[in-house]
Amino acid sequence: MSQLDFSVVFDNLPYLWEGLRFSLLLTAVAFAAGMVLGTGLALLQHLEVPVGAQLARGYVALIRSIPLILVLFWFFFLVPLMLGALMNGGRPMPIGGVWTAFITFSLFEAAYYSEIIRVGLRSVSKGQYEAAQALSLSTYKTYRFVILPQVARVTSPIILNQTIILFQDTSLVYVLSLTDLVGAASKLAQLNGRLVEMYLAVAVVYLVICCTASQLVAYLRRRTQLNQNR
Repeated sequence: MSQLDFSVVFDNLPYLWEGLRFSLLLTAVAFAAGMVLGTGLALLQHLEVPVGAQLARGYVALIRSIPLILVLFWFFFLVPLMLGALMNGGRPMPIGGVWTAFITFSLFEAAYYSEIIRVGLRSVSKGQYEAAQALSLSTYKTYRFVILPQVARVTSPIILNQTIILFQDTSLVYVLSLTDLVGAASKLAQLNGRLVEMYLAVAVVYLVICCTASQLVAYLRRRTQLNQNR
């Protein structure tokens, strides 16, 4: 331990910051897109939309049964072949690692956010729906202004907890040769031979970010329980 030299970490902070920025950007995009798609999937199931509900259940079951790294490989290698067969005379149409990461993470997280939101929808009392009907609100306005805001409050701790897992999972993009935080540290470690220092620095960054987010989860959970007890 006395031979550790963390100056190499400080000397390469700009490069590590670029990797962290990509990890955070991927997390933000996957969260936003996953929430939108996940809400749609949850509503299809909750409203028992013909055909749509069955497709949504099948999609969620499929995605939740497959490791994320396998989905990344599928999208990166198979989708270009399928697109090429359909649109490019059989010649593969490469999507690229960045687009693969953003699309795959968004589609993958949508399945998990969908289950969280679906449980939240089931937790809303029937009286809320009856009150909306008494006010002659349309189905869209009922969910937009009455139901979904309540679901967001109830499920926010779980959603944030899933987002922490999402942030941790972004490290898997190394299989696509993308430079996220772990990828940047790995490249620097191989270049200068300081593996311990680099990976310790990355571990500290993940620890600080995830512990801070976990404290926020605990705070939101306490607020939710307090509101429910009133």
